[in-house]
Amino acid sequence: MRRADRLFDILLMLRTAAAPLTAATIAAALEVTARTIYRDIATLQARRVPIEGAAGIGYVLRPGFTLPPLMFTLEETDAIAVGMRLVRRLRDPAMQAAADSVLAKVAAVLPASLRDGVAAPAIFISEGSTATPEGLDFAELRRAIREKRKLRITYRDAEGRSSTRTIWPIALAYYVDATVLGAWCQLRGDFRHFRAERVTAAELLDETYPGGRDLMARWFALQRDTPAL
Repeated sequence: MRRADRLFDILLMLRTAAAPLTAATIAAALEVTARTIYRDIATLQARRVPIEGAAGIGYVLRPGFTLPPLMFTLEETDAIAVGMRLVRRLRDPAMQAAADSVLAKVAAVLPASLRDGVAAPAIFISEGSTATPEGLDFAELRRAIREKRKLRITYRDAEGRSSTRTIWPIALAYYVDATVLGAWCQLRGDFRHFRAERVTAAELLDETYPGGRDLMARWFALQRDTPAL
């Protein structure tokens, strides 16, 4: 790792840390010695970066410090290019537009030597085989999950049977061949998975549902064993 990259990573770690970080902790994360981190901290402090602390106690970055513009390695630009193009598989127009916006913003700040790796990479991402949902708006669904709002959906199962349910949307699971909504179903009184393309109608309700991280944790613990309807 170049020293400039390591200095930036140290700043990023300090800025996002919830408590003081020791040189040993930083060194382990960056795969260098603690002595190297001490030298790097001293260099940053000499450049008037507001780092406070001491050896053996830990270091913190005073609030208000602005990090320099982001720079990326070749591997990181490849990861950005692949990740943003994988979003196109989601059949979610709002997410696709957001991904294109991210690519444009990243490309705009990169040096010319790296720009083509993001804007026109030598990478092909297949379209996947996920069906496009017709009765469900993913942007509205993500809003329901964020705001813990209930949804009333009309759902058609694998046998073609239709039912109307009120659900508590918890999470979206994106697969190559399907997008699945994990939710608590009031009709069944249990967690259920719903394939997005089988939702024929959806209405966002004003009513919110209880539970937060605990409800999501319970769903994640069960989701491997709960088949989609």
